[in-house]
Amino acid sequence: MDLNTIKIEVNDCQNQSDLEAVRIKYLGRQGLINQEFSKIKTATDPKKFGLELNKLKNNVEGIIKNKLSTIRTLPTKYLPEKREKNIISLPKIGHLHPITQTERELNEVFRKLGFSIYGGPELVTDEYNFRRLNVPVNHPARDMQDTIYIKEPELLLQTQGSAIESQLLASHKPPIRCAFPCKVFRNEKVTKSNHFVFHHYQAVVVDKGITMKDLIGTMDLMFKTIYGPNVIVRYRCKYYPEIEPGVGPDMQCFNCKGTGCALCKYAGWIEMGGSGMIHPKVLEMAGIDHHVYSGFAFGMGLDRWTMAQKNIKDIRTLMGGNLAYKPN
Repeated sequence: MDLNTIKIEVNDCQNQSDLEAVRIKYLGRQGLINQEFSKIKTATDPKKFGLELNKLKNNVEGIIKNKLSTIRTLPTKYLPEKREKNIISLPKIGHLHPITQTERELNEVFRKLGFSIYGGPELVTDEYNFRRLNVPVNHPARDMQDTIYIKEPELLLQTQGSAIESQLLASHKPPIRCAFPCKVFRNEKVTKSNHFVFHHYQAVVVDKGITMKDLIGTMDLMFKTIYGPNVIVRYRCKYYPEIEPGVGPDMQCFNCKGTGCALCKYAGWIEMGGSGMIHPKVLEMAGIDHHVYSGFAFGMGLDRWTMAQKNIKDIRTLMGGNLAYKPN
């Protein structure tokens, strides 16, 4: 396989469609170069054959990448009319949604801490949304005035990111270190600070020797990364069925700076989520020995994190079409 021949084919490409066809021809899963890799075992000198093949592959990737850059910067009027006559050039407009911006920043924080970014379905069963999270049958969260059921009593829209956590614990063995943004649904009245559709950012860690110190340290780092080193946070003892002990992190209201306003309901603080050590019963229901392993979990209101970061004072704005909130 001759590199010069490939160069000629690449240089003859007039647009991205032509270039993609050449890329697939040589670098695709069934491409010519990948077919050559299957011959390494029968080569006279497998090591030399493999090194030369890798060098060829890297060279071809570089040539294609350079050509793609050239095509993208070429003015439309210089492209062949027969290929591009139906394409309308539009200026690049718009930006990422504020929640997506904050979500990606948090993903980056947790990737650097060695977390995997996980995901799950929004439609869940009662088992994973409630039973596996130690929520008793008579708990008020199971009532229709709080939960949106698709088929009562088994099928519902997840009310918390912990529903994904319970599925994660059931399908993975420790050590576990995962974070996941998700959308949640609750039958709530829409106000400046509450919505029936909102977003959570959940994280879960299960390993040997995990303590509350690990939880608080992780959350402190998260707050300071997003809001700066001078952010003011307090931790209150709170009860949640799936964790024990539980704590609720509150951040000083970004709107009134702690003096009290309608946004923080005149408390001076905004509740940013819930957290704590995973309850032994939750671990046991997932088949994890709580005598050997411990863990922490937290779920943060991603909408509120975004509002505080972008100085957005009404959660309803995040669900509308207002383009005023642009990246800094």
